[in-house]
Amino acid sequence: MIQVEHITKTYRVSRRGGGLLKAVKALGRRETERVRALDDISFTIPDGELVGYIGPNGAGKSSTIKILSGILTPDSGVCRVDGRVPWQERKRHVAHIGVVFGQRSQLWWDVPVIDSFDLLKDIYRVDPARYRRDLDELTALLDLEQLLRTPARQLSLGQRMRCEVAASLLHDPRVLFLDEPTIGLDAVSKLALRGFILERNRTRGTTVLLTTHDMQDIEALAHRVLLIGRGRLLLDGSFDDVRASLPGTGSLDEMAAALYRRYGV
Repeated sequence: MIQVEHITKTYRVSRRGGGLLKAVKALGRRETERVRALDDISFTIPDGELVGYIGPNGAGKSSTIKILSGILTPDSGVCRVDGRVPWQERKRHVAHIGVVFGQRSQLWWDVPVIDSFDLLKDIYRVDPARYRRDLDELTALLDLEQLLRTPARQLSLGQRMRCEVAASLLHDPRVLFLDEPTIGLDAVSKLALRGFILERNRTRGTTVLLTTHDMQDIEALAHRVLLIGRGRLLLDGSFDDVRASLPGTGSLDEMAAALYRRYGV
């Protein structure tokens, strides 16, 4: 179970005008501004649930994922994932979670994908027999047979994302955080990845928190939607209820735009 209670996170951001003179002045006196990324966020996700976490750019989605995975420490509030406080018990915590960032890679760039997988096996101390069994299953389900001996830098974006998802699941985590996993993928790759996530959730009971700008991902995968905007949690409800509350919207993109307008984000 994921429990988030009154989490707050702020960043200090540097600001300066353009031009050489402003750059020189900034060397002696730097202007900074405090930006509140998360403002008193609270929610609970039961075991085995697949939840969509949506909001515009800069809303605080990635900051939430980083706190839940132990990368960031919040300014205040309490967060527990399966009873663990992520940033206090990070070593034990990461053994039970998988994380995929659509714009960051956990694969080593210049070596074959299988070498990255083998190294992750050693890092997570996965039993060799279980590793071989799970690798064979992931290879079949994600169609990785022709990719394992290819360096990550030579993969297309869709191929790399399939490998990224496999890498995050090699240690069979109970919780999976997906931060825009379908960004830039073609239609075929998106369908394959969505099908795999649904199957993993159904057969293994893996709890999934998915952030995305693609409302088709949300419609295909999530029964429950969390909407965040300007660091505040604005909505927590089922996808069907959200859609029913927005009559007159045609496409899913129009629905998302109407939802953002309603809550002023």
